[in-house]
Amino acid sequence: MIGKIHSIETMGLVDGPGVRLIVFFQGCSLRCSFCHNPDTWGVNEGNSISSEELIKNILRYKTYFKASGGGVTFSGGEPLLQPDFLIEMLRLCKVNGIHTAIDTAGCGLGRYDEILKYTDLVIFDVKHVKPEGYKEITRNKIHESLRFLNEIQKHKNKMWIRQVIIPGVNDNIEYIESLADFINKLDNVTKVELLPYHLLGVSKYEALGKKYALDGVPAMDKDKNKKLEEHLYSLIK
Repeated sequence: MIGKIHSIETMGLVDGPGVRLIVFFQGCSLRCSFCHNPDTWGVNEGNSISSEELIKNILRYKTYFKASGGGVTFSGGEPLLQPDFLIEMLRLCKVNGIHTAIDTAGCGLGRYDEILKYTDLVIFDVKHVKPEGYKEITRNKIHESLRFLNEIQKHKNKMWIRQVIIPGVNDNIEYIESLADFINKLDNVTKVELLPYHLLGVSKYEALGKKYALDGVPAMDKDKNKKLEEHLYSLIK
């Protein structure tokens, strides 16, 4: 089976437990204002790779996975946009005793039941908890994301929650409290992170000749981000 990937990162330490290999899938239907990887948007771009070639690459790192409790994280772009390839890779990892995670915004093409059957951890990227805010940030509706969340709850997969905090957009107590309400309705959440908005992807827009939606917005103050995170933790049940 052939899939489209953007790149592969080895020895990752933040996208799931332990030492991980991260496979960045090509293609994303969202156009998040804070996205720092616009080069992953195009579904027909990127590099073609077979499932056989990719699993051989993954197996080279199995010793590191075992020693650290790590594994493979399928990220993007949006891995759910290539469901057939994703399912095959998840299945091959499980056959070989490798821990699997997907880093996703939950906006895919279905087949969620089969995807989640082979997924040990879902790293879920919250864009906004309200429909109007979600639409403003992503240029898409929130419905598919919520549908995927419901499927996670049915399968009882472990979850990490991530939310980017942007100055002037969601860096306030009111939003943090609504985010806490959102998280408290979910089961099996084992980790929550507020990620401070940064400017590292701006140069990519310039190189691609694309307009940057948050032009002029400063990077998120890390001290304020930490205080908001502490407040969020105090509200999570």
